[in-house]
Amino acid sequence: MNPNEENSDGPDKDFVEYVVKLIVDNPDDVKVSRAVDEMGVLITLQVSKEDMGKIIGKNGQTAKSLRILLRVIGSKNNARVNLRIVEPEGQEVTAEI
Repeated sequence: MNPNEENSDGPDKDFVEYVVKLIVDNPDDVKVSRAVDEMGVLITLQVSKEDMGKIIGKNGQTAKSLRILLRVIGSKNNARVNLRIVEPEGQEVTAEI
C-alpha cells in the first residue's frame, strides 16, 4: 500500500461501485471514492436519498454483506478495508472490517 495514494482505483472500489449500481434505482447518483493511508483502505459510498434503504437493507444486512465481501477482497491484498456510507443528510454510517 502506498500511504500517499488518494482516490485511487482498486478491486475493492470497483467491486462496491459495480454491485451498488446494480442494486439502486439511480445508478448515476452513486459515488465511490477510495483513500489509502497507514490505517488501511477507506471506501466512501454515496447514493441518493431514495436508494439509502436499499444499500442498508433490512436490519442492515445488505451493508453488512458488502462489508464482509470487502473483507475477503482486502485479505487477498493484506489490507484492512473500511466502508463508510454517507447519508444524504450529511450523517455517516461507518463500520470497521
